[in-house]
Amino acid sequence: MARIVMKFGGTSVADVDRIQAVARLAKREIDAGNEVAVVVSAMAGVTNRLEGYVREISRLFDLREYDTVVSAGEQITAGLTAIALQEMGVDARSWLGWQVPIHTDNAHGSASIAGIDGEAIAARLRTGEVAVFAGYQGLDPDRGRITTLGRGGSDTSAVALAAAIDADRCDIYTDVDGVYTTDPRIVAGARKLDRITYEEMLEMASQGAKVLQTRAVEMAMRHRVPVQVRSTFDPDTPGTLVVDEDSIVEQDIVSGIAYSRDEAKITLTRVADRPGVAAGIFGPLAQEHINVDMIVQNVSPEGDATDVTFTVSKSDYDRAIKLLEEKKESFGYQELRPDQNVVKVSVIGVGMRSHAGVAQTMFRALAERGINISVIATSEIKISVLIPDEYLELALRTLHAAYGLDSG
Repeated sequence: MARIVMKFGGTSVADVDRIQAVARLAKREIDAGNEVAVVVSAMAGVTNRLEGYVREISRLFDLREYDTVVSAGEQITAGLTAIALQEMGVDARSWLGWQVPIHTDNAHGSASIAGIDGEAIAARLRTGEVAVFAGYQGLDPDRGRITTLGRGGSDTSAVALAAAIDADRCDIYTDVDGVYTTDPRIVAGARKLDRITYEEMLEMASQGAKVLQTRAVEMAMRHRVPVQVRSTFDPDTPGTLVVDEDSIVEQDIVSGIAYSRDEAKITLTRVADRPGVAAGIFGPLAQEHINVDMIVQNVSPEGDATDVTFTVSKSDYDRAIKLLEEKKESFGYQELRPDQNVVKVSVIGVGMRSHAGVAQTMFRALAERGINISVIATSEIKISVLIPDEYLELALRTLHAAYGLDSG
């Protein structure tokens, strides 16, 4: 017997037929003798519709009331899933975030989970009851109001619940059948990974891979919760296990190649090259909650000035440009050169820790294809480059082949 958390995203519960299919998958695990908790998202498109209603009424809305409105989608799905299970003869009960309770901070709209007391839920699972949870929801610490965890928060709910009830595994059911070496829609030779480490999955998620939400991977890594990515529509096919590095016998040097189109490049030319200048630029951006990712400086031959290039997300781009233009005199740059036609490509693998030449392979392969690199950033298990967006598909195919990742 195993204790399993099964999480189903919006496409998996898009309508009544799919909700009934989800219930059948949960019943199959119960029939196999397992204890099961189910976490559901809102039906596909519902959260967007609810958010649209809020924005129709107010542009500067109260986030506490926003959470009240948009959390309703998961409540509906949880109730319908419990009813579907009951119709199949399964003892099931729905649970909302405040009923568990799932304690969060008070950052409405993007709350973080502070803790879950899982003992009462675990006791119910031991009796054979299926607990169906509304994902994405929590309870604030001040006035007991509903909070939401931000987009993709149902993944985080599922992993946090799995940790709280000491589950053997957390299965994330989605519309893909696992984690691939790169986007199979672009690279025909992309192959599904049987296993991937938490660290690699975290880098892939943060660098643009949409399979798992970044915070969910962070929580799984912190609590060592094994996570399996599976397809709702092909449930008999094994998925990809996200596990601790020690659980993988032999690591590939490179496990995958991720990309993000959510990047905009900004260059400030002829900035005075003196101590404190970088802090003077990036401090005001941070105060406006504008996250800066990749950074590079090029000092002039005279040594008196430098060009500063960095990237921000496209959602922050307009605010960043406005701030930089308003502060041109205090920042002391000569020219602002914005560029939204860029894409970030990242090579990821824990094997990089013990193998040299990974960066050289990347740079040589791109150079041979005439792809110019404008910014480079590295970590222990990742190398990211910024390139013109028209070269994305060519870069992915080139790098996938260069690292021997093509299937067959």
